[in-house]
Amino acid sequence: MTDQVTDQTTLALINQRKPGHALGRDLYLSADVYRDDLEQIWHKEWIFAGHSFEIEQPGEYLTLQIGDFPVVIVRDSQGHIRAFHNACRHRGSRLCAENKGKVAKLVCPYHRWTYDLDGKLMFAANMGEHFNNDDHGLMPVHCEVVNSYIYVCTAEQAPDFAEFRQALSKFITPHNLDNCKVAFESNLIEKGNWKLVFENNRECYHCDSNHPELLKSFMENPAVAGVGGNEDPELIELWERCEAAGLPSRMHMDENGQYRMTRIPLFNNSVSYTMDGKPAVNSRLDNTDEQNIGALLYFNYPSTWNHFLGDHALSFRILPLGPGETLVTTKWLVHKDSQVDRDYDLDTLTKVWLATNDQDRQLVEETFRGLRSPSYVPGPFSEIAENGVCQFVDWYCDTMKSKLSR
Repeated sequence: MTDQVTDQTTLALINQRKPGHALGRDLYLSADVYRDDLEQIWHKEWIFAGHSFEIEQPGEYLTLQIGDFPVVIVRDSQGHIRAFHNACRHRGSRLCAENKGKVAKLVCPYHRWTYDLDGKLMFAANMGEHFNNDDHGLMPVHCEVVNSYIYVCTAEQAPDFAEFRQALSKFITPHNLDNCKVAFESNLIEKGNWKLVFENNRECYHCDSNHPELLKSFMENPAVAGVGGNEDPELIELWERCEAAGLPSRMHMDENGQYRMTRIPLFNNSVSYTMDGKPAVNSRLDNTDEQNIGALLYFNYPSTWNHFLGDHALSFRILPLGPGETLVTTKWLVHKDSQVDRDYDLDTLTKVWLATNDQDRQLVEETFRGLRSPSYVPGPFSEIAENGVCQFVDWYCDTMKSKLSR
């Protein structure tokens, strides 16, 4: 059975949204809207792919699927990180089928066309004397790296990256992400539209009744969350103390609302996302003497949100798989010299967010099931507890209006 959706355009559906209200059901269910989301956002914006320390050695690679585009990111023999469309220039077979790996060369499994790590075609058998290897190198994808974060863009012309780089680097540099490794990675497929996944992340209105593990340490006060509301005294105290120690903390958001960085205090003097609020890792990521630095948060629509603590960090990436499926990848980052069972216990490190992620999955999936009802009418956002999710929906609507009206 298929969902009955209207034949209205995406722009028309967006224009029907009431200010301060949730999106209409067709904006989550329609295959045409999903196609517009891919073409106007996912295929044109910078998408978080992974971390540079995941591909430290020449030939190490990682792959991801951004809408229609399979992409491979590889470190070349000179140490540079490059991104290519993961499709052979012969007949289109994917070169790398695994999520991660290491190769000497990029070799097509179909007919053994062989590419150097810089994308140049080195070998193609039986192509005749008039065939020129130089005309058939891999198609590049825009690629930028900032403080270990690899971003890629599949558009022919990518948006400016410099402003985001400058804003992000200021906040993240003191956390020494370049000296990290992935202690654990989880991949969760949520049966819901990608917008629902990000909406759920952008509010904690639901936390009290759904996230007992997270609320051992996470501060759910919306004024303290760093978006809207008055500046809370506890927030100001944290900002001033951390900034005095060399940790930028005061909220920064770009004028379009696409990305934001801010530091928040944790609950009851917690210093990490653990069941007792104590550090999960013996070593620290920052070089300050401040033992309680709260959590530095940053998001960048449409693909990532992140948390940086004193002892570890978490990066989250979402990728749309279809109108009703989204891949959520979470990585727990620790100092590269830390050793499991010596410097950290894996269960202690991951317990809070493994539970929280699964709880969020259930919330997204139940919301997606519910709004599929023809009776669904979008309700108003709470001006007290849902200003973050309203900001995301506003960004989505404003972005799509701008792009679809051109």
